[in-house]
Amino acid sequence: MTLTDVRPADQRWKRRLAVTLSGVLLVGCCIVIRYFWGAELASAGPRVASKTIPSQQPAAPVAPAAPAQPATAPAQARIVATVNNEQITREELAAECLRHYGKEVLESLANKYLIILECQRRNITVTNEEVNAEIERMAKRFKLSVDQWLKMLKQERGVSAKQYANDIIWPTLALRKLGGERLQITPEELQREYESIYGPSVKGRIIVCNTPQKAQQVLAEARANPADFGNLAKDRSDDPSSASLKGVIQPIRRHSGNDQIEAIAFNMKDGEISDVIPIGGQYVIFQREALLPPRNVPFHEVQGQLEELIRERKLRNVANDIFRELQKAAKVENVMNDPQLSRQMPGVAARINGSTITLRELADQCIERHGEEVLEGTINRRLIEQAVKRNNITITEEDLDREIARAAGAMLRPKPDGSPDVEQWIKMVTQQQGISVEVYRHDSVWPSVALRKLVAGQVRVTDEDLQKGFEANYGPRVRCRAILMDNLRRAQQVWEMAKKNPTAEYFGELAAQYSIEPGSRALKGEVPPIQKHSGQPLLEKEAFALKKGEISGIIQLEADKFVILFCEGHTVPAKVEFEAVRDLLYQDILEKKTRLAMAEYFETLQENATIDNYLAGTTRSPKKASPQATLPVKPTASR
Repeated sequence: MTLTDVRPADQRWKRRLAVTLSGVLLVGCCIVIRYFWGAELASAGPRVASKTIPSQQPAAPVAPAAPAQPATAPAQARIVATVNNEQITREELAAECLRHYGKEVLESLANKYLIILECQRRNITVTNEEVNAEIERMAKRFKLSVDQWLKMLKQERGVSAKQYANDIIWPTLALRKLGGERLQITPEELQREYESIYGPSVKGRIIVCNTPQKAQQVLAEARANPADFGNLAKDRSDDPSSASLKGVIQPIRRHSGNDQIEAIAFNMKDGEISDVIPIGGQYVIFQREALLPPRNVPFHEVQGQLEELIRERKLRNVANDIFRELQKAAKVENVMNDPQLSRQMPGVAARINGSTITLRELADQCIERHGEEVLEGTINRRLIEQAVKRNNITITEEDLDREIARAAGAMLRPKPDGSPDVEQWIKMVTQQQGISVEVYRHDSVWPSVALRKLVAGQVRVTDEDLQKGFEANYGPRVRCRAILMDNLRRAQQVWEMAKKNPTAEYFGELAAQYSIEPGSRALKGEVPPIQKHSGQPLLEKEAFALKKGEISGIIQLEADKFVILFCEGHTVPAKVEFEAVRDLLYQDILEKKTRLAMAEYFETLQENATIDNYLAGTTRSPKKASPQATLPVKPTASR
């Protein structure tokens, strides 16, 4: 990673609310989410929170009387967005949602139907009152009102109140009832849970080694000087997390982790050092510091909480068992993905034990979960389509094939015959992004071809561009170490420390301790050599002014980004003649400037558009109203 790649640190979760999501949604209900939601809870994107809770439990599946077709509805319900007065209908959005997410949503919907059908077979019901009571219980558990709880779910995970009730809470309650006796809790289980949470625990430190040979060496050093165990853990442990804390770990409790290390810890004396303990392919040395007494919490006061913890843990295993049993006995026909069945049963997505999931029902679920995200992409494509039409541009399948070949040639090694490895490129892209070839061509390739044609002939590569490109790629560079910080006062403190001991080794230690950028921190400040014309002129000026062994001043890259450099020398320019690489430089610069022009063109389309997004409840108007508001400004040749 280069210095110019540095991005602001991710925002931290909102304290208790984040813990709530992690502890409840992602742990307590993980099996429900896995089967009824898919790999992720929701897609990113602006959303409008719903405050209502469904008044009915999920309806039982029924066979349709006729093939499902888009329902006739008032105009405002059928139109999900307008782009420069051109409508996008709900039917269009449904088709796009099915193209992108139909397969995964159908799988989760089918799993939900299995539970619904099993509940019907066993005369098990989950009432609306039970769903609402569970939502209220979850909110009270974390001292939140229902409105606050639902708002947090929407903001942090994009899960609406309706989705939360229907796709998480209802299946959880249904699975609890289906689990029956398998979810019963014994007195022995309650006692173990009580001892684990409120019983005695052992405070101590660990050293983790990757090889048994190193572990034996470190053990000998530790027993020779037990009082220095913490410093030895910091210097010799192969586990960065515990090493950074001088080996300190959370107190070891009964029934809560590795039985082997638990038994050893509770049978040791304070100050004693264990033998080498093989655990999970690594080798652990443990030093016991103290036995912490049990917490003074009466059992009867926490019995209800303990039962809830055990039940949630059991539910994960029981739900897995139930699903395996139901799926093994189920007859599932995936109509949507079978061309022959699709012709025989138009309007049907799947049949589960004879009951039908219609395409309309599936489309509605896709829109409910992913509609806003997909609509935003549809709006963006519509903007480009309008520009293509205005400029009388035609885009053919051959154009798309050429663009894919161009991308493959730029990103992968060519085939033995010198041609681009298109097959490998498509395989790599679709697998990495989890999309179909159709979606790749529609969402990525077509817009790229369209924008490239829209800016064709508008980009120029000047002699100055070529000279700068030559200097950047083949000219001298500065080998530096860098410390990146987000606080000026801290930067000043670190700079003062570095000036007192201006060596590469000490600067590297400071980088490992204070740099906020993970790459430079892990490599003790080492960053790729700084080149000319990299897009950071102030950084380049400071770097190229340094001599070997010198430390720069504090360089402000952004409003809250500050960097200090330590120069380790300058590289020798490559022995390459300009004319020998001129054509290569020209093509590289042309492509980069074309990409920049494409981005600017698209940004102009957005800025000059009038967009009403009824699904998200947002409206955008041109920043500067004019008779030509919908016409983009062509990029200038000097860019």
